[in-house]
Amino acid sequence: MTGTILSGFIRLSGLDHVPDALKGAMVAIGNFDGCHRGHQHVFRALKARAAALGVPALVLTFEPHPRDVFAPEPFMFRLTHADLKARIAEALGLDGIVVMPFSRGFSQIEAEDFVTRFLVGALAVRGVEVGGDFHFGYQRKGTPDFLREAGRRHGFEVGILDMLDEGDEHISSSRIRALLAEGNVAGAAQLLGYHWFVSGEVVHGDQRGRELGFPTANIAAPTGFGLQQGIYAVRARLGGRLLDGVASHGKPMFNNERPPFETWIFDFDEDIYGETLEVALLGHVRGQVKFSSLDELIAAVNNDAGEARRQLQAALPVSELDRALGFFR
Repeated sequence: MTGTILSGFIRLSGLDHVPDALKGAMVAIGNFDGCHRGHQHVFRALKARAAALGVPALVLTFEPHPRDVFAPEPFMFRLTHADLKARIAEALGLDGIVVMPFSRGFSQIEAEDFVTRFLVGALAVRGVEVGGDFHFGYQRKGTPDFLREAGRRHGFEVGILDMLDEGDEHISSSRIRALLAEGNVAGAAQLLGYHWFVSGEVVHGDQRGRELGFPTANIAAPTGFGLQQGIYAVRARLGGRLLDGVASHGKPMFNNERPPFETWIFDFDEDIYGETLEVALLGHVRGQVKFSSLDELIAAVNNDAGEARRQLQAALPVSELDRALGFFR
């Protein structure tokens, strides 16, 4: 499979055909679900060493997540699938990403074979950066110590970085998933280093919101979507436009089996079916409530919109990555 070049950023699916521009790169390896501040710690070191050597800075990651391959349903709550990881890697100023297809067969590759086939053979890496908890290869035998020794044998540099802490715990994808499962989007943003966002094609819903006077743009929630069902203050990104609104996950008064993620964009009335919408969660308004009547529901939605507007007008912490992702100017 070949790479796709987007504004200078190169994305590869697998390593069958690596362009010369990416050979000899510095490479960060990991699942990088969420591309959170701990991962960004690795990426910063990667960029610095790549710049010092005058070579590209490349991310090597895996899809689907290994846990999804081996675990029975329901699948784990993913913070960032391949497309969003690529968006974030590009926004961070990296030069490219390789998404390696992960399968049970791939998991049988020995650590030494992984090094010789992919790092040395396909990529001819100048160096590798990984987090201190990174393991690879069959039965996870590719430890940090193994990688250091392989680097010495094959002539590439190896950097092993300690995990980044926040409070008295490591920053981790599982910790962020737990915060989002509680609806704590502010806490998740603190660990991510940006406001978590949902991305997808706008699809047709049951039109119930339009009938009630609140037309919503619906994104199908992926399998395993673990965000707390509730109401959120959001900023949507549609092409180059930024649009504020209030979003709902969960429909306790109606069919609540795998509900969509619905966004009521304020002061907006356009047909955007089929377009890609990115929705950043900037605040939590409330949990879901089952009202006794439609009148109560309509009154609550109006109150939610007012609270969402208030939260969106308040001073929000904004990172450089938030701006690079295009949600703030």
